[in-house]
Amino acid sequence: MTGSIAAIGAGLSVIGIGIGIGMIGGRAMDAIARQPEATSKIQTNMIITAALVEGAGLFGIVVSLLK
Repeated sequence: MTGSIAAIGAGLSVIGIGIGIGMIGGRAMDAIARQPEATSKIQTNMIITAALVEGAGLFGIVVSLLK
């Protein structure tokens, strides 16, 4: 029973990561379409934010599988 609950927690973390990174990418593309001259700044911020989202999601996966 504990293993299946851990698998559900890990799956929810992965879904959250996918949604978060998808939203970041979509919003970044909207911002680049509005201001193409700011592309490098937007991409840098997008990569940093995506890394933070992925790090938090991986933390959730590890925590769900630890126990």
